Amino acid sequence: MTINLFFDTNTTLDLLGERQPYYTDAAKIATLAEKGKVKIFISPISYYTAGYYISKFENLYIAIDKLKKFKSLCKIASINDKSIENASSSSFKDFEDALQYNCAINCHSDIIISRNISDFKGSYLPVMTADEFLKSLNIK
Repeated sequence: MTINLFFDTNTTLDLLGERQPYYTDAAKIATLAEKGKVKIFISPISYYTAGYYISKFENLYIAIDKLKKFKSLCKIASINDKSIENASSSSFKDFEDALQYNCAINCHSDIIISRNISDFKGSYLPVMTADEFLKSLNIK
């Protein structure tokens, strides 16, 4: 059975921006996705933010190439009217986190991968760091 993981924006940035010390764990999960052991989902918000962030630090063509390669490893979750309504009426303190959470729900994620676990208080889905997820699989 494949595990559906939802990468929050910070995890996506860790991977694509090669931000240490978090990059290694995110890259290990990306390798699991390449091998078909997990599926990675991200929101369109994260995809946009990653593109914006990376293009500020690297050549635009390098940024686009990274986004294309990452897109081959992940699926883009949808944001729809219901996602926005649910996020607007949620108990989340940050609207972006509420939208991320609703994207994770919409794409039937099993686990949210985030460095900001406290942002997802009240989540019905388990929330783990990349490191915690890898340890749960006995990969480290």
